[in-house]
Amino acid sequence: MITHDHFSLLKKSSYFYLKKERSSLVAMGHIWRCAHLLLYCCLLLSTVGVQGSGYLKYKDPKQPLNTRIDDLLSRMSLAEKIGQMSQIERSVATPDVIKNDYIGSVLSGGGSVPAPQATAQEWASMVTEMQKAALSTPLGIPIIYGIDAVHGHGNVYKATIFPHNVGLGATRDPELAKKIGSAVALEVRATGIPYIFAPCVAVCRDPRWGRCYESFSEDPKVVQMMTQIIPGFQGEAPPSSRGRPYVAGTRNVAACAKHYVGDGGTNKGINENNTIIDFHGLLKIHMPPYYNAVINSVSTIMVSYTSWNGVKMHANHFLVTDFLKNKLKFRGFVISDWQGLDRITSPAGSDYHLSIKLGVLAGIDMIMIPFNYTDFIGNLTSLVHDNTIPMSRIDDAVRRILRVKFTMGLFENPLPDPSLAGELGKQEHRDLAREAVRKSLVLLKNGKYGEKPVLPLPKKCGKILVAGSHADNLGNQCGGWTITWQGLQGNNLTAGTTILEGIKSTVDGSAQVVYSEEPSPDFVQKGVFNYAIVVVGEPPYSETQGDNLNLTIPAPGPSVIETVCSNVKCIVVLISGRPLVIEPYINKIDAFVAAWLPGTEGKGVADVLFGDYGFTGKLSRTWFKSVDQLPMNVGDPHYDPLFPFGFGLETHPSY
Repeated sequence: MITHDHFSLLKKSSYFYLKKERSSLVAMGHIWRCAHLLLYCCLLLSTVGVQGSGYLKYKDPKQPLNTRIDDLLSRMSLAEKIGQMSQIERSVATPDVIKNDYIGSVLSGGGSVPAPQATAQEWASMVTEMQKAALSTPLGIPIIYGIDAVHGHGNVYKATIFPHNVGLGATRDPELAKKIGSAVALEVRATGIPYIFAPCVAVCRDPRWGRCYESFSEDPKVVQMMTQIIPGFQGEAPPSSRGRPYVAGTRNVAACAKHYVGDGGTNKGINENNTIIDFHGLLKIHMPPYYNAVINSVSTIMVSYTSWNGVKMHANHFLVTDFLKNKLKFRGFVISDWQGLDRITSPAGSDYHLSIKLGVLAGIDMIMIPFNYTDFIGNLTSLVHDNTIPMSRIDDAVRRILRVKFTMGLFENPLPDPSLAGELGKQEHRDLAREAVRKSLVLLKNGKYGEKPVLPLPKKCGKILVAGSHADNLGNQCGGWTITWQGLQGNNLTAGTTILEGIKSTVDGSAQVVYSEEPSPDFVQKGVFNYAIVVVGEPPYSETQGDNLNLTIPAPGPSVIETVCSNVKCIVVLISGRPLVIEPYINKIDAFVAAWLPGTEGKGVADVLFGDYGFTGKLSRTWFKSVDQLPMNVGDPHYDPLFPFGFGLETHPSY
């Protein structure tokens, strides 16, 4: 098969012979020149017949999948193959870079947007420009654009933001998760993007970890149950496709189960740390969600920054190749995390050549570089040329990437569908998010000992005080991975409804709602309030910035609880990505609700507080008494929680 490398060599050779024309052997030179030009033309015609306007098997959707993959792979030069393995950040992904380096994938990092408050059309226009550059290459292989969408299309202005996974785990509702997956897929496709880095299927075993809210539960069975979000994202695979990458069409997206494997077991909850557990424990606790992900035809799997018993997961051939690819028969592609190869060494990037060698040989197929692509391409090329990395490993990686691109229809439909723009922030999706908020709320206390239940509150509630830093703060209730990587505080980040706004729109017109973020004791005492709702919690965070060894409610939360609950019947609503220390205040509180990180639809909280719907959520995490008990998970010896895993009081709607 004639490749571009052969073509280039022949072209250079013909130029060399043409220059010989003025040599003393003019006649012989003419003969050689004519013969060579004839050969050159034949080869050119042959190449055009194979790679030009003629019939191309890989472009024929009627051909069997493996035939298309084999045909395209056989035409690719090493440069084109390595380009397919390269994922770069949108900020460096110019059309020329995509075209000249044959880039296979582009991503948006957290907060990386084409413009502030960019519309769906602006996102789609950006993707289109990049895609056209990819399609203009000789083989016309489309890029696959990826983005984090861990609780909705979080990077995008006016997208629907759903509860984070810790809240969804409390619903115990896999069908709801599936519906959310479908809605998120539509909102992502509205911006022209076909691939998301979700879901996180970590089994978080220590709430001190800054990514614990990305985990559905400490119990692998709950996480397994909630992997139904994958067929929501991708579409339900028919029986013939089960266990192999599958995307139903242009209204669905390729999903990515992450972070393989054991990220939720990181020692002392320290992000990117070491998971210390034997193989049996790894298989029992952290591996089960990946069984379900593979069965549910997940397209890609992202490797974890963590180590397993001291071995970096990004360099773990046994778990990535021997177990995931060979034993579990995963047929999609394995992708690194952001600069995941760099972090194989300590300090990160200190020996990038070695990192690339270890990561690619471990079985990673696509590398989230994301900026230093020239170094990556140069180093990987040299590693192949000196036979350190065999071509068979490169071909395996590219075959897997092409399999996903073909199965999701990217070759037939590479460009955004403008008719989907209206799916972004659609009311139907906001209604679904509001339902998810209602079902995620966990009622942990309802009335002091010997007294009547406080909840649900009457809508004709007289005068009600709403207090706390999180009552009227959309950014706080959305958490991290919202508009920016770390999230933002305040009400100017995106479209949505705060909990305070939800309360005001729910109560009877005769009720008086008074809001004070941090009221004084005198204000509370003189206010003659019938009830108070105190909404406090954590500020937004993600990843390492969220690691927390004390897990106390941030100030001024405790003082607001003390001031308000000492003077009026109070309901405390905690907005957090995990259980926090609440035992010192629990006896002062009349009712206590864990609302997790509910997202943009704050009315869902008011729906349940005021009895339009009942409380049904159950703890997806153990609620500890003291951080000294951590890590403590259901089934552990000496299990002594404040509220056990699975606990949650129920109420009935008050019609």
